[in-house]
Amino acid sequence: MTQITHPLVTPQALHALLQDPSTAPTVLDVRWQLGRPSLRPAYEEGHLPDAAWVEFEKALTGWPGEGGRHPLPAKAVFAAAMQAAGVRNDRPVVVYDEANSLGASRLWWLLRYFGKDDVQVLDGGFAAWLRAGLPLESEGTSPRPGDFTAAARPEMLLDADGAARYADTELLLDARPAERYAGRNEIIDPVAGHIPGAKPSPALVNVQEDGRFLPADELAARFGEQGITTGTVVGTYCGSGVQAAHLALAFEVAGLHPQTAVYVGSWSQWITDADRPVVTE
Repeated sequence: MTQITHPLVTPQALHALLQDPSTAPTVLDVRWQLGRPSLRPAYEEGHLPDAAWVEFEKALTGWPGEGGRHPLPAKAVFAAAMQAAGVRNDRPVVVYDEANSLGASRLWWLLRYFGKDDVQVLDGGFAAWLRAGLPLESEGTSPRPGDFTAAARPEMLLDADGAARYADTELLLDARPAERYAGRNEIIDPVAGHIPGAKPSPALVNVQEDGRFLPADELAARFGEQGITTGTVVGTYCGSGVQAAHLALAFEVAGLHPQTAVYVGSWSQWITDADRPVVTE
């Protein structure tokens, strides 16, 4: 396994790695947008060289229901999808989406949760690759099946009780936009509000207009104002566990490496039990 020293990779650095078979990572395209049909046609129109397609709604989530809108996928389902995409135990992985790393961060976190540490996110995604003028391929890629084996790390995952405990005794951050945290303008879930004791920390304020993450020192300063420093025990949640993974990635980009646990069921799962308390403000 290759030692990864930073969770992000630039288009130029990735392009250089892809020139040498001994260093080339497995590249996964996970372009996705909530509420839109599959973006597989966009992948087939143009994608990074040798990038394999990963369908978000089939590989990165279980069936919506009591577990939330995007619950944790079954270990066997996720492992099979990664193997089909060519992921190997002894080869690093780079994942990307269109630009802001929402879809990519979900895949990054899942690979980490299921035991693979040598994984990076292409900073700025497909859009950054285009801006750099780097080559594309069209049509689909048929990778050689990989041998990825999934081994879950339960300490990285929170359920509803764990999220409540973090909110009470540690630090639980809500990665949704501030107005949704406050219970205003809730346009996705049937109940508005947030978990009692959780603090707001919107994920997407951590990226620039072009989709790249803010500089590490700026992120670290922002998180420091929220009481997050190296070693802070912190959990994240959002609507369905996507922005929560993005926030966990931002912590690593900042160089804080806190003990981040993600409540994957998030708000959409929290509200399936009417006995769980809800706060609006």
